[in-house]
Amino acid sequence: MNLAETDIRTSSPAKALPVVSTPGVEAWHVESPVVPMIALAFTFEGGAAQDPEGKAGCAQMLARLLDEGAGDLTSDAFQERLAARAIELSFHAGPDAIGGSLKMLVKHADEAIDLLALALAKPRFDQDAIERVRAQVIAGLRYQQNDPGVMASRRFFREGFAGHAYGRPSSGTIESVAAITRADLVAMHARIVGRGRVKVAAVGAIGAAQLAESLNRAFGALPEAGALEAVPRTTVQELGRRVLVDLDVPQSVIRFGLAGVAWRDPDFIPAYVLNHILGGGAFTSRLFQEVREKRGLAYTVGTSLVSHRATAMIWGYTATKNERVGEALSVISDEIGRLVADGPSDEELQKAKDYLTGSYALGFDTSTKIAHQLVQIAFEDLGMDYIARRNDMVAGVTQADIRRAAARTFADGRMLVVAAGRPTDF
Repeated sequence: MNLAETDIRTSSPAKALPVVSTPGVEAWHVESPVVPMIALAFTFEGGAAQDPEGKAGCAQMLARLLDEGAGDLTSDAFQERLAARAIELSFHAGPDAIGGSLKMLVKHADEAIDLLALALAKPRFDQDAIERVRAQVIAGLRYQQNDPGVMASRRFFREGFAGHAYGRPSSGTIESVAAITRADLVAMHARIVGRGRVKVAAVGAIGAAQLAESLNRAFGALPEAGALEAVPRTTVQELGRRVLVDLDVPQSVIRFGLAGVAWRDPDFIPAYVLNHILGGGAFTSRLFQEVREKRGLAYTVGTSLVSHRATAMIWGYTATKNERVGEALSVISDEIGRLVADGPSDEELQKAKDYLTGSYALGFDTSTKIAHQLVQIAFEDLGMDYIARRNDMVAGVTQADIRRAAARTFADGRMLVVAAGRPTDF
């Protein structure tokens, strides 16, 4: 569905257009006066992959501290200002970016933009706030030490991306979080949160001229960002290896991965359709049917196509009784082999394309969702017309495209597998 022609939620005329503020900050803009609200999403290049050596978790701590006081407002005062106007402001960090979102009523837009500007340009990083957030993070990490899903995921990335930034846990470890200093946070903020590195999307009851002025106020005070550390391209390592995380639990949690295709790659859409057929299609996927429905091996099983700046992979998950881990993995491997050898049936391919095109609009049913979709497309540099092109690209996927994507992703079918539990046939 084309945002340049139609507002997905209302079917009223709307246009997605670029708006550039005076300091050169560009936003993708969809004006919709139906509801007196504005949703803003933004993302800065550079995330957990930029954490200092030995201090994994720094980017996530930085994101959590941006609204813990700014300018002359302490943490409590800042939060009270947000609450008094029902302004929703949040920040997050991923492997490649630090981003956030802002949602406000039109009548409180000026105050909301001013608070965002303070949080971005003048975070306080007060020591008491740092220690409070640090304690919360460490408490969460201690709790996760008994979570087989978290432990399997962490070990997967440690083995699959050993020696690479993606091999470090984004949330850090107890030791690395304890080592993060205020100076580390200030330095990371200076390198990442800068004017030349931000992508913005705005949706709602705001015109182009007002948005340009708001962009200037929100981001205009930011300096140019510092230099980022180069993150070398990589692929999943240790394919064909099985790794055990010993935990005394009645069922094992399994994580597995193979090579993938990045979002910017011409074969991304065929690989996306292929992943849907294998394990991304919830109740209709091959893995769901073979692992859960036919054999009752697991309650849930699935895969997703993961794309980071410097890598891509097909990432899978399931959990089963310790004594049935080997059987579950055999079924998964067999289905991957069948897709490589035979491909999907024509009916299977058509059903996957019908679902993926028909469900796409569900990701645009609120202003906030639209803003986040737009900013992600901008971050991946896919072009403002991507939303208009996307369904046609999915619908155009052929059996030849699927076979090519399968050859690039599944290859010889070898996977890195991590199981957290005590499987008897692993």
